[in-house]
Amino acid sequence: MNQALLDKIHGEQTRKDNATFNVGDSVKVHTKVVEGDKERIQIFSGVVIGRRGRGLEETFTVRRISYGEGVERIFPVSSPRVDKIEVEREGSVRRAKLTYLRKRVGKAATAVKEKRFKATAK
Repeated sequence: MNQALLDKIHGEQTRKDNATFNVGDSVKVHTKVVEGDKERIQIFSGVVIGRRGRGLEETFTVRRISYGEGVERIFPVSSPRVDKIEVEREGSVRRAKLTYLRKRVGKAATAVKEKRFKATAK
């Protein structure tokens, strides 16, 4: 009985337009920001360096370089504050977490190989 109730709540609150992105992708996260009685959309763009959790508790971490300083934000995937997630470019990585990007400086801090698509032979 209790599990059925939890499943119903999880089903109602999960995001239906689930964005498909992976670790290493460059994304733009559109977040809703409330200032006084007004609400606006703020964009945070960067590289996804990790994902964790599942279901309603799933989160992802986005890192960018702002004025020479590394900035990371953690976003819940199913949050109502996250308006949409746009994938700018897909990265090709071999790890689940890209924490090694924290040690890098300059352009190398955002350098992730771009995904190569194989041409289909006819």
